Amino acid sequence: MSYQVLARKWRPRKFAEMVGQEHVLRALINALDNDRLHHAYLFTGTRGVGKTTVARIFAKSLNCESGVSAEPCGQCTACTEIDEGRFVDLIEVDAASRTKVEDTRELLDNVQYAPTRGRYKVYLIDEVHMLSAHSFNALLKTLEEPPPHVKFLLATTDPQKLPATVLSRCLQFNLKRLPIPLISAHLETLLAAESIDAEPAALRLLARAADGSMRDALSLLDQAIAFGDGGVKENEVRAMLGTIERGHVVEILSALAAVDASAVLAVVDRLSQQAPDYEGLLAELLASLQQIAIAQVAPDAIDEHVEDRDTLLDLARRMDPEDVQLYYQIGLVGRRDLPLSPEPRGGLEMILLRMLAFRPVSGQPAEAPARAVGVRAGGGGSASAATTGGGGAGAAAKPAEAPAARQALSEDADWSALVECMQLKGILSELAMNCALESRADGHWQLSLDAAHQQLLSKARQQQLETRLGECLGKAVRLEISVREAEVLTPAMQRQREAEQRQAGAVEAIVSDPNVKAFQKTFDATLHDETIRPLDGLDS
Repeated sequence: MSYQVLARKWRPRKFAEMVGQEHVLRALINALDNDRLHHAYLFTGTRGVGKTTVARIFAKSLNCESGVSAEPCGQCTACTEIDEGRFVDLIEVDAASRTKVEDTRELLDNVQYAPTRGRYKVYLIDEVHMLSAHSFNALLKTLEEPPPHVKFLLATTDPQKLPATVLSRCLQFNLKRLPIPLISAHLETLLAAESIDAEPAALRLLARAADGSMRDALSLLDQAIAFGDGGVKENEVRAMLGTIERGHVVEILSALAAVDASAVLAVVDRLSQQAPDYEGLLAELLASLQQIAIAQVAPDAIDEHVEDRDTLLDLARRMDPEDVQLYYQIGLVGRRDLPLSPEPRGGLEMILLRMLAFRPVSGQPAEAPARAVGVRAGGGGSASAATTGGGGAGAAAKPAEAPAARQALSEDADWSALVECMQLKGILSELAMNCALESRADGHWQLSLDAAHQQLLSKARQQQLETRLGECLGKAVRLEISVREAEVLTPAMQRQREAEQRQAGAVEAIVSDPNVKAFQKTFDATLHDETIRPLDGLDS
């Protein structure tokens, strides 16, 4: 007996054998069991998700000799002939090869005649969007007023190309891409029935490469079995697919977490000796960054079966959320531009170096003297002046300089000083700035957060803040944050008050400046003090 490919051998022959697509199956099963049948159904979705399979099972349910139901017997003449593709009243048409209006008219010439053997005459038109405009017009009249013995089952991967007049006359069902765990589990079940050994990691690789298509997954599985001489192993599947060994992706992520450009380039150098698929490597890197981002906000959402789960969770703790988001965005844009680079390796290196080059610099610059400026005057003339509006000392740190190393502070240090020591960024910084220190004793710290900023608080961010605070103090602490009105000023309030004081000082400096007064008197100018802003970081 000749070999039958897995995609055909394991093609579902009843709804119960379908994998996924429950939202479509439920509607069809209820319609069949309750005799609420429409005359035209449209099944949409990407390739290999089950559009034609669902349509054939539906045709079998309509024409089974045991009666119309969601569970055809599978034994009668109608069921077996439909399974074998030779049932006379199931007319299957590939619209991609029959696009002309003459083909459509020829197809519809026999619509008015009763079925030869079955209960219904079923027209299954695959890739229906390929029909020409004239063909749709010819089909439309029949869709509007079909004979009672005719059912139309249309399938397409591109429903947007169908005329609205056709769409409005069909019940439309969108079949979704199948998730990786579902495909992997089905492949495992299938191989167990086939008595073929397989490694779970290899099946996950095949499921990911299938990109949501079960048919593609089965075709790749056939290829993997042949490649592996009857077995399915991870290293052989990687070699067959040309995917990168997972360890290299983890090495790159670790180097990014350590902000070590030399280590990043060293990994790429080792990879280049294997002539890798650089675009595939970047895709793997992006997938891992996405998992890390999820782990940072909801660690429990990372499934236990995810590859290198523990490593991803560790990287999530080591990397700042802002960095992860930046790396992902740069990688996403870089993947688009990679084909434009002079050579793939150099393109990948530039993408990775760009991630580090644009990474925000940690640490706050020292406070610099405030300056004030007055901007234009109205009325009969204009006035502009600048003078010192506040005091301070220290020079601003350059962005190119390395961040200052954290130094352990005393446990009784002011909360604002501790926030500065922690060198926080993004949402975590906002959370700390809007908290007030209520109490601290025996390693237990109690903070309060105003209800207006409670959206900043999450369990993960509280844990991150606890870790960073412990690093600043040089010892572990237990941190609790309660949402209630603060009894003392928060660092954000303090900064706001200082900003208001600097603003008032700047305005006073401009208004009282004798040159400005003379300018106003001479030109009858009006000073717009709302345009005065203190400028930080400029020398006198």
